Amino acid sequence: LFCHNFRHHDMPIIYSLVARGSIVLAEFTSTSGNFTTVTRRILEKIPGNDSKMSYVFDRHIFHYVVDDGLTYLCMADEEFGRRIPFAFLEDIKNRFRSTYGDRGRTALAYGMNADFSRVLQNQMDYYSHNPQADKLTRVRGEVDEVKNVMVQNIEKVLERGERIELLVDRTENMNQQAFKFKKQSTALKRAMWWKNIKFLIVLIVVILIIVYFIISGVCGFTFQKCKHEANKIVADLNGSGSGSATTTSSSATTGAALLEMMMQS
Repeated sequence: LFCHNFRHHDMPIIYSLVARGSIVLAEFTSTSGNFTTVTRRILEKIPGNDSKMSYVFDRHIFHYVVDDGLTYLCMADEEFGRRIPFAFLEDIKNRFRSTYGDRGRTALAYGMNADFSRVLQNQMDYYSHNPQADKLTRVRGEVDEVKNVMVQNIEKVLERGERIELLVDRTENMNQQAFKFKKQSTALKRAMWWKNIKFLIVLIVVILIIVYFIISGVCGFTFQKCKHEANKIVADLNGSGSGSATTTSSSATTGAALLEMMMQS
């Protein structure tokens, strides 16, 4: 069902993410391959209720924890077992919740990736290489809890007869194969900026159309009513001004005549 292409590597936890349903909020891997596509298929099948599960295929296992509507998932080597990967997921869950609270319920895709992908990277490295991680897991009493987690074959989440080729290309120099998360984040920000600009333009056009229809309802679609009223007001003002000038002229003439009669007498 699956094909694998890989080289030697030293990171047993290959890939991890935090998602809401099929919307990925943050992810990290030091490896290239199409397992991210396979992961999206798994996310579509994961139920929304709180649960834990491991999906096995050949030499890899997808582990996930669903808690309060968010999915915490990692992909690891089969020989790495399940105890440490689930301890890693619990740690990631606690760190995500303490950092973002309830924001994960409404965040956009990759909304936390710029910051939280570094947390995923650091904790993947810690749980992959630090012996204290396993000791801490044992102290917390999480060993027995992991034994109760259901394990299924990956075929359970695929449609009948569906075939997926899984390619994992792992190198000793992880930096050469790391995801370009900064480029993804920049592209996402640019896309959101254009989306906001387009929304603003549409909003302005809608407002202008509404204002036009309001004015048209009062003045008519050609604005003839308002033009007629404006011309009438201007004419009234001009007429009033002419009348005042005539009255002033008559008063001046009468005053001059009276002054002349007084001088003659």
